[in-house]
Amino acid sequence: MEPLLTVSSLSVNYGELAALKGLSFELFAGDWLMLVGPNGAGKSTLVNALSRGVDYSGDILWKGQNIKTLSPKELARHIGVLSQNHAVGYAFSVYTVVSMGRYAWSGGLLSRGDKDKSAAIERALELTGLTGMEDRPVNQLSGGELQRVFLAQVLAQDPDTLLLDEPTNHLDLVYQKQIFSLIGQWLEQPGKAVISVVHDLSLARAFGSRAILLNDGGQAAAGSPEEVFAPEILNRVYSMDVAEWMRVLLSSWK
Repeated sequence: MEPLLTVSSLSVNYGELAALKGLSFELFAGDWLMLVGPNGAGKSTLVNALSRGVDYSGDILWKGQNIKTLSPKELARHIGVLSQNHAVGYAFSVYTVVSMGRYAWSGGLLSRGDKDKSAAIERALELTGLTGMEDRPVNQLSGGELQRVFLAQVLAQDPDTLLLDEPTNHLDLVYQKQIFSLIGQWLEQPGKAVISVVHDLSLARAFGSRAILLNDGGQAAAGSPEEVFAPEILNRVYSMDVAEWMRVLLSSWK
């Protein structure tokens, strides 16, 4: 099977700081790859590099093609990004914000336009439970509702791969469950893959099919969640007994 993404010797430097150090991995259709690690490990920097939002050295290939050769519209047809924070100072409707996800498929001046636009938007609204809320101004929504709107936007974009930077950050439990379940449904489509930055190791283990543990800009471990979350690996990276701390938290519910 040909990988969707091939990352080779990826490095990012911010002046004297090496934020990523020679990272290499492949992403295949059906993968839900979890990026985990302590604060400052390089997780968000990796997402920024994959979406060409930061300068990097090394290679990022989309089905064998260097992403630096793709136009922004071409890249957006393959890779969609959901960030963790959304500041809205406007009163656009839910429908308008979701429809912005179709920019990647809009034609040029002489084009007949995006023939799949309406259907893609309606599918995204339905999948995220926003049907019936199309006319509501986004600056009047709760945090959970707003995150669903921007998830619908990126789903309407219909990329092959989703890059999610802490998709449930600051959301309460019901919205965490909802967002991760929605992403899981989307991933059931053929040819799709997800890369998520996740701080919560329990969520990463429950939903991820593969994981990369980053530490100080480098790869500390990669593989299945069972392999990556082995106690000896986690304890070394987090400088604590992670499994014991998880057991302490679980015991409070018994």
